[in-house]
Amino acid sequence: MSIPKIRSLDELPPVTSWLTDMDGVLVHEQHPIPGAQEFLDTLRELNLPYLVLTNNSIFTARDLSARLENSGLTVPEENIWTSALATATFLSQQSPNSTAFVVGEAGLITAMHECGYIMTEHDPEFVVLGETRSYDFTAITHAIRLIEKGAKFIATNPDATGPSQEGTLPATGAIAAMITEATGKSPYFVGKPNSIMFRAALNRLDVHSETTAMVGDRMNTDVQAGIEAGLRTHLVLTGSTKLEDIQRYPYRAYQVHDSIADLVPVVRENAKAAGLI
Repeated sequence: MSIPKIRSLDELPPVTSWLTDMDGVLVHEQHPIPGAQEFLDTLRELNLPYLVLTNNSIFTARDLSARLENSGLTVPEENIWTSALATATFLSQQSPNSTAFVVGEAGLITAMHECGYIMTEHDPEFVVLGETRSYDFTAITHAIRLIEKGAKFIATNPDATGPSQEGTLPATGAIAAMITEATGKSPYFVGKPNSIMFRAALNRLDVHSETTAMVGDRMNTDVQAGIEAGLRTHLVLTGSTKLEDIQRYPYRAYQVHDSIADLVPVVRENAKAAGLI
């Protein structure tokens, strides 16, 4: 039996839909990165489907849209995809209209409500952990006891730390590790680098992986998840991963760029090749 020919990434159809990370790609410490608005404007001008992805589960898409607007970037809420939304979508597919004890803030709680879940402290099917700026020891203790009783453990994302103007903050991954240590049960993480978050984004846009690209600033989340979802990945060097770091990874991005500004002509070239302009 002959081995089927595998197409190289350069042989795939032109990219006509885009996913992009937020922090480190479009904004840095609440300041827009040069070229970010031009990139977004180009996507809208050419009517190309796109989503801005973030592992942040604290805020709703509407909140993040307003925060980006305050930073000088225009991104409608329907074009924002968070780990909270991905988690709620995943759970609604796995066990529709079920119950959960949620440790998190408005972004996660709203998403869970909107997907039909009932929030409860008594015998939930799931314990769902998200990011919050005020982790409550009582709530964490209750989550531990529910998991010990058999509740399934889900977490929005594995990020151990998060940034703030005052310095590093413990994030979902760090609190999940504490719960795991206490219960012996590891969570299923839905957000990056789990490619399920990207696949859910593709479904939301109703597009195919072969014609979609991901722009990110982290090799171990954005690029890894993009590769696993079958996307062409573009690494920008304005965030976490530096040029000298790339060789440490056993996989590579499709292309590497100094910043999001370098993607504007790439978007236009692909749209032209697809016959859209």
